[in-house]
Amino acid sequence: MRTLLLALAVVGAFTTTALSQTPAWQNDLEKQLPLLGHRNWIVVADSAYPSQTAPGIKTIYTGEKQLDAVNKVLAAVKKQKHVRGVVFVDAELPHVPEKFAKGISDYRAGLKEALKEEDVTSLPHGEIIEKLDEAGQTFHVLLLKTDMTLPYTSIFIRLDCGYWSDEAEKELRAVIEDADDSKEKRRKD
Repeated sequence: MRTLLLALAVVGAFTTTALSQTPAWQNDLEKQLPLLGHRNWIVVADSAYPSQTAPGIKTIYTGEKQLDAVNKVLAAVKKQKHVRGVVFVDAELPHVPEKFAKGISDYRAGLKEALKEEDVTSLPHGEIIEKLDEAGQTFHVLLLKTDMTLPYTSIFIRLDCGYWSDEAEKELRAVIEDADDSKEKRRKD
């Protein structure tokens, strides 16, 4: 009995230690993800990203390297059944010269690897910020600041429904439109 209690205590201590080693921001992300859904956003931002005032935007400092945080967020989103991520990157990123941003070439290579299986849209930074500001008025945005010190490196993830595809929505809308057209035609006849 004493051996069993000792074994349980060791397992309990190991589990507590393993959980406490997970950074607080990751624990917060894991708690937030079940609450987030279609039209919510998660941003993995560089260190100069401003603190925004829109009511739905929550900012958390991660203390992480940018690509580490991107990989952890994408993995956490992939575990969810109710959402899927659509990634937006700044259109300016491929054009940032190494001479003004030492290390940008390595970052772009690492990001390409991190996003190789993702649905990625490239838009000018200002357009992405407008989308985010608009979403933050009605929907929650989780902004995770990293220690990245290179320009145009923030990654924006819009959450979409994980169990309903864009194609399914398009087909549904076509069926509804056809049904409405048929009703209208019968009324006229």
